[in-house]
Amino acid sequence: MPALEQVLYSGFIAEGEHVYHFEKQFAEQFSLPIALAMSSGTAALHVALLLSGVQPGDEVITTPMTAFATVLAILRSGATPVLADIDAASGLLSPDSVRRCLSARTRAIVLVHLYGQMRNMDGWVTLCSEARVELIEDCAQSHLARWNGRVAGSFGVVGAYSFYPTKNLGAIGDGGALVTESEALALRVGRLRNYGQSERYVHPELGMNSRLDEIQAALLTERLCWLDRFTERRRTIVYRYNAAIANVRISFLAPPEQALSHVHHLFVVLCIEREALAKHLADRGVNTLIHYPIPVHRQASCEALARDPQGLSAAEAHAATCLSIPCHPQMSDDDVQQVIDALNSFA
Repeated sequence: MPALEQVLYSGFIAEGEHVYHFEKQFAEQFSLPIALAMSSGTAALHVALLLSGVQPGDEVITTPMTAFATVLAILRSGATPVLADIDAASGLLSPDSVRRCLSARTRAIVLVHLYGQMRNMDGWVTLCSEARVELIEDCAQSHLARWNGRVAGSFGVVGAYSFYPTKNLGAIGDGGALVTESEALALRVGRLRNYGQSERYVHPELGMNSRLDEIQAALLTERLCWLDRFTERRRTIVYRYNAAIANVRISFLAPPEQALSHVHHLFVVLCIEREALAKHLADRGVNTLIHYPIPVHRQASCEALARDPQGLSAAEAHAATCLSIPCHPQMSDDDVQQVIDALNSFA
């Protein structure tokens, strides 16, 4: 692969030109002022919390329906996660539940664009402004999602992306990025991801080792060329699903509020007979997964976390019924029809 060969022959494995080139290309394609590559999405979210002024003793509100990395980053920052419930129609964080979770110690809200969907961003910006808390976007699954023309990650003080191999823009290992409009924050990210170093052997603050390596940067730059086309293919597949799947035992999440606000990282159906449905699909050659079968507050390490005083019943119901159906750009039209036929024949 030419991109890999260029890295190997350059002699630079870290902090070389491929990282800087990828950051520039990513920012341009996503219509963002600044993008800074990181070693993982978890590292990006951790640094995003630090940039937002989150400190030990602060509370950060987020959702229990997310990859565990979201809450892990909050815990690693020293803050206290507070879990709000989800909106049953979308699977995303519920504004009403968040309001019940606000306290004098709330410093930030981590809004997860689950499954690749953005919703009600104007409302979230207003809520955070009125509550005087920072909005941090977890964009791990929402590459190129847009709300009123603005891309995911551009509404809060910072946005955190993941390039884990399964993401819409994936590396062949871990990778991530932070996006921001602030040059001052960008300079600090450059230090924090490199041991807190401002120049060689000078460390004005404590940082971490969370740099993206040159190999991942080179490959991600190449894969950026595919992302627009692959995103449109995902939308085409979902359009066919919505038009052709008709089974009263299966329900869908609410359709996107805007055409470009969902990039369909995952296509999720809900079924109270999930295990039977999964077996039915497997028998017909259709693989499925569950994202996520155990909500955060049911994890042994997080059972004591604070939560909405009215409970997290919507999140628990979602976790018990959600099933992810194939929706990736390599699917052929015949593959899509196979999924449709299998879902419609479940009885």
